[in-house]
Amino acid sequence: MADVSECLSKVPDVEIDSEGKFKYILVRLKIKGGTDHKDIVRGTKSAEYHNHIFERLSPAMDGLGLECTCLGGGKIENDNIKKKLRVFGESTGYGKADHAVTVEKLRAVFKDYEITME
Repeated sequence: MADVSECLSKVPDVEIDSEGKFKYILVRLKIKGGTDHKDIVRGTKSAEYHNHIFERLSPAMDGLGLECTCLGGGKIENDNIKKKLRVFGESTGYGKADHAVTVEKLRAVFKDYEITME
């Protein structure tokens, strides 16, 4: 399994909707039976509940040989006109994500955005 970390590196760190206010989850991906892992952020307006995001993500990652663990959730407000992201709130089902980790992941992708957390 020489391509173990390559499998993790193929998964984007952040996938969120380009505009609006929506739920997000912070997820730890791990190679099945291994120790390598990375955390990713997923958020979309199409999810009524945080678990809907996880229920779509988990089978896709399973197909890549990765295990998913939800570390918590919250909300993101994305104003792509003003180039601002706001991370706040928590998930009733998964608890509050570590917003500091989420902001760090967002800053790596949205380099020219102002990113705040509450």
